[in-house]
Amino acid sequence: MTAPQTIPHLPSFIPYELCTTVGVVPDPPEAVDQCMDLVQADVAKGGVSARGVTEEQFAQLQQVVSDARADGIDLKIVVIDGNPYIDTPLRDIATEVGQANPGSTVLALSPSFAGTYSPTFDRVTLEAGEDLAKTGNPVQSAQNFVGELHTPDFPWMTWTIGLTLGVLIAAVATRLLQRRAKAAYASNVQAQNTSADPS
Repeated sequence: MTAPQTIPHLPSFIPYELCTTVGVVPDPPEAVDQCMDLVQADVAKGGVSARGVTEEQFAQLQQVVSDARADGIDLKIVVIDGNPYIDTPLRDIATEVGQANPGSTVLALSPSFAGTYSPTFDRVTLEAGEDLAKTGNPVQSAQNFVGELHTPDFPWMTWTIGLTLGVLIAAVATRLLQRRAKAAYASNVQAQNTSADPS
């Protein structure tokens, strides 16, 4: 018996809080799959799985998804009622939803945590968006997250290249000035020696 040569993705930890949010008893091992199936079905309907929010909040979350789509972002949002003991499971939920919806950017929210997945945006941008998405209000969190995705980044690469070139030019100029000063000093010393030598 041979083992698989590659693992398609790391195993995910889906917290029981997700199951309680979608109304599934999290006890049997297969319950997690049922929970994710319900979340995936909700997301497939309108881009949002948020069974524990009010109807008004649900409509507002759908509007955030719609606005993001109009701006070229295929956004999916998952909201769970309770906090897992750490925030990592939210990224696992987002990854599961993102892999089921190729090209999507996924935001998973709990009252105090946020997790994201995206093949489009870099991890730095996603982490910055996560930081702004920890408000406790899912609608405000989603709006903050999308706002961060639209925020232009400081051009660190250009700045670093410019700074490096500036330092290099300064070093070369300093070396050239040192050589010129040394040559002028040597010429000056030689002129003094010839004028002091009467022969």
